[in-house]
Amino acid sequence: MQQLFFRIWKRRELAAWILALVLLYFLPADLSQTSFCPVSLLGLGSCPGCGIGHAIHYALHGEWRLSWQHHFMGIPAVLIIFMRIVRLLYPSKNHYETQFH
Repeated sequence: MQQLFFRIWKRRELAAWILALVLLYFLPADLSQTSFCPVSLLGLGSCPGCGIGHAIHYALHGEWRLSWQHHFMGIPAVLIIFMRIVRLLYPSKNHYETQFH
């Protein structure tokens, strides 16, 4: 049991990104009050990141125009997150750090 915990803990970033994409995929985006933004939840208006959750949702569903309308960084965010997931699944064997012999 302890080994399982450490294996999951070691891959927590991978699990977090996958969970985030799954949650955003199933986000009920047709409801305007669906928001995770703490600024708008406090009733302080909108912030520069408002709408990116909906944009990611629409990008995951292939609705590029709606994604762009909600936030221009939605599509790049999905691509970057997918690239990060691939990197976490298949880590590079090359280490670019300086090694002293």
